[in-house]
Amino acid sequence: MTKIRVLDPDTVNQIAAGEVVERPASVVKELLENAIDAGSTSILLDVSSDMAGITKIRVTDNGEGMSGEEAALAFHPHATSKIREIADLSAIRTLGFRGEALASIAAVAEVTLVTRPRGGGALAGTRIVVRGGEVVEESEVGAPEGTTVAVERLFYNTPARRKFLKSRNTELAHVYAVAESLALAHGEVAFRVVQNGKERMATQRSGGGLTTIAGLYGAELARSLVPVEGRLPFLRIGGYISRPSESRGNPSQISVSINGRSISSRQIAAAVREGYGTLLPKDRYPVAFLELSIDTGLVDVNVHPTKREVRLSREREITGAIAAAVEEALTKHDLTRETPDEPVQQQIVPGGAEPVPSPPPVAESGASYTAGHRSFTLSDRQLRRTETEGGENLLPAMEPIGQVAATYIVAEGSDGTLYLIDQHAAHERILYDQVSEQRDRAAGSQELITPVVVSLPPKESAALRDAIPLLADGGFVVEEFGRDTFAVRAVPAALGAAEDPGTIREAIADLLADESRTAPDRREAVTCIVACRGAVKAGAILTPEQQKRLLMQLARTKTPWACPHGRPTVVAFDRRKLDGMFRRG
Repeated sequence: MTKIRVLDPDTVNQIAAGEVVERPASVVKELLENAIDAGSTSILLDVSSDMAGITKIRVTDNGEGMSGEEAALAFHPHATSKIREIADLSAIRTLGFRGEALASIAAVAEVTLVTRPRGGGALAGTRIVVRGGEVVEESEVGAPEGTTVAVERLFYNTPARRKFLKSRNTELAHVYAVAESLALAHGEVAFRVVQNGKERMATQRSGGGLTTIAGLYGAELARSLVPVEGRLPFLRIGGYISRPSESRGNPSQISVSINGRSISSRQIAAAVREGYGTLLPKDRYPVAFLELSIDTGLVDVNVHPTKREVRLSREREITGAIAAAVEEALTKHDLTRETPDEPVQQQIVPGGAEPVPSPPPVAESGASYTAGHRSFTLSDRQLRRTETEGGENLLPAMEPIGQVAATYIVAEGSDGTLYLIDQHAAHERILYDQVSEQRDRAAGSQELITPVVVSLPPKESAALRDAIPLLADGGFVVEEFGRDTFAVRAVPAALGAAEDPGTIREAIADLLADESRTAPDRREAVTCIVACRGAVKAGAILTPEQQKRLLMQLARTKTPWACPHGRPTVVAFDRRKLDGMFRRG
């Protein structure tokens, strides 16, 4: 027998499905993109779930719909209305084009499609049921104009793939993430997401991205954003970026769309980060919502089965323009003060431009003194929380003599050694050791007099439900408080009572960014986040007494020479090295 054989159609379809359909969110992405391509202005995503996972996905749109003949063809592999010949691939403006989505989904699930063409005068619609790639029912049915696709029993015939799915809340978080990214990229469409009969997300149909951002992430974030724009002959950049004060520990909240397609690009994320220069520490990333319009001839969308990644010609010019646009936007705005607490203005300006937040006020005289006083007070409060008695001093005796760039403490040893101490890394090590010890003793919480209420977008709230036990190990007591709202009732003792919602958000973003971590690794990540958020910041001016207290606390830690991330806390230049640098002796 020959070793080379042609696979049967069922096996081929299941292999193709494996490339396109990895999890329920993959189904949602394909169905929502088809609905957008159909010219819909309103889309409903209805998700059903039980304790075990997601049981049903249903997408209803008011798009152009299909005739009975078209609906039957839609389930054939490589059947598509998006392209006709190879040349069309170089000018793709739709989100889907390969014609694999419905066929691939139907190969590993039970799919029911009900559709009726818009404006065609048809009195009845078409209903088609496909199970495991086989059409089991085709009939006429009463239906509104548009299309509804329901997907049930996903991976029923590929149990090996089903067992690799994560928890229900994790899978729901991925579903919500897909809906959010498409809503951000398509403000012209009203999206509504319902889970088990409860509305989880709703956006209005609008001409502007800021309204959608406010609906998904809250008016407070939307008010703080800075508009960014730029242009090259083949490129238009638009969107919003956060002020340096609003940053994250990873690039997961840099949202980018190219020609309406939500994409993932490390190069573009790096370009956004580059535009901030020294306004952000090296390990911090901004929040950004960018919409890029690029000549379709320069964008290859056919490099990944799920179309999540793209290849760009003239990439260096494009990323350079993005970095320059971000830098210019930050330079033009007063970043010293936050935008006042006012509603996001919904004014519609001529030409369909989007609403913009009120400009920040001009800084008042004396503002710098007030900011400095607050910095001293905050640093003092942070250092008092980590004060301990006794303990072995593991650092050489040294006396602080000043600061460099409000980031590094300069100290002199008794033998003339020069020490440079990274104040943030040093305090991070102190906090990390204390939070770890409190966590291990299960005695690390301090109850808040007034709970901190945290409102989250749906994808983050779903992730938080899974992360509550991990956060509890780190000293947080978190309870559900309503739809996508949580009450933080206690925080790690080392942070004190004045905790802000940022730490919770940071923990969620970090846990979402890497699902491959084991439970102990994720618990460790929470501890590192707590330590980082509660530590004295780089750029904080410290009094001589505060510098001394910080060094004393660092000396009592178990490993004072490095922070939890492995970066050095202390760098030493002994007398011989200093003499050599100046060619003495």
